[in-house]
Amino acid sequence: MTDPTDAISKNGIPIRLPDERWSHIMEEYGELALMREQILLTISDPDRIFLGNFGEFMAIHEIEAGKYIVVVYRELEDDGFIITAFLTRRIRSLEKRVHIWPSSV
Repeated sequence: MTDPTDAISKNGIPIRLPDERWSHIMEEYGELALMREQILLTISDPDRIFLGNFGEFMAIHEIEAGKYIVVVYRELEDDGFIITAFLTRRIRSLEKRVHIWPSSV
């Protein structure tokens, strides 16, 4: 059973948002302090997923026209965890990465 603070990735893996990672996100990106639910939703219902530089995934969700939340997370064999999250308008730099999901884009 998953914790209510978990999200389920598109691969069906429970993804945790540990307190330590949440503290990091709030310290580095204070504008996300009230967006914990949105961060978890971005994992379970992203617009797109890209591959990061070190095997991590980057889930992207447009939160308003031209503004995106990016959630970086790692999947392990039977669970995973969020590394960080941030807001960006620079979607073109993300689109240069390897596209993971959906496969039809």
